[in-house]
Amino acid sequence: MKKTLTNWLNNKYLLIIRHDENFAEKTTISFTYAKLILFFFSILLLLMLMSLFLSRTLMAQWFDPRHENFIMTSQLITLSEKIDSLQNLNRIKEQRMEVIRMILSGETEGMEFNEESGEVQFNGEKSNLQPLPSIDSVFRRNFEESDIAIVNVSKTAAARLLDELYLFAPIEGIVTQGYKPQIEHYGVDIVSKSNEPVKSIADGTVIFASWTMDAGNVIAIQHRGSMISVYKHNSALLKKVGNFVNGGEVISIIGNTGEITTGPHLHFELWYNGNPVDPEEFISF
Repeated sequence: MKKTLTNWLNNKYLLIIRHDENFAEKTTISFTYAKLILFFFSILLLLMLMSLFLSRTLMAQWFDPRHENFIMTSQLITLSEKIDSLQNLNRIKEQRMEVIRMILSGETEGMEFNEESGEVQFNGEKSNLQPLPSIDSVFRRNFEESDIAIVNVSKTAAARLLDELYLFAPIEGIVTQGYKPQIEHYGVDIVSKSNEPVKSIADGTVIFASWTMDAGNVIAIQHRGSMISVYKHNSALLKKVGNFVNGGEVISIIGNTGEITTGPHLHFELWYNGNPVDPEEFISF
């Protein structure tokens, strides 16, 4: 029986294909049943492997019930991350508004800015508040259009801060218009050379660096002790919001941008504890 099966598998057969009209021989194929069985088994194995591959990849969503759960879980994780990001952003915005409110009202005794990291601290504790965004136009408008009384801070009132904080001159030039809060001019206008670099008066963090309709290119820096310096009408800004700058470091180029300007100059303002101060009392231009 075994010999008969072996002979049947190994017997050679010849398949001849002839032309239908003249019986001319076209193709000759030699085969055995063993070869045929091996051929069909290989085809079957290949089809099974391809089916398995497709069921795990392209057609997984049809055959694998876990695939839908995996997709839903991934979407839930993504949505959860987005919600956490939005909640964190909302907390940061609320803190920013609180900082602006404190600056405008002068309640800044418990608020400090870390020069090295640029972090905002409340009563010595770290805050997740990032450097403040576009504040200049709101900052100026709140002071000029609100009912908050402008208080002139004398050199004596800021003496304790200035004993520790050396102020550089932002630019060398001629002061053409001084500090006159009576006419809502809360800074000084300084005329200097064309393309003269403007420098930061002290170490601090850039809280605003953008273009405004009235003042053109504006950059504002938060310093220690609730002091903010503002530089307006620049032709170019060299720093971005969040950058930490050293005292005397170049931050912009003098210019003539904005609608409220009569020529190339730097309009420089100094705010201490939420109130404007006369820069000429503290800086020699």
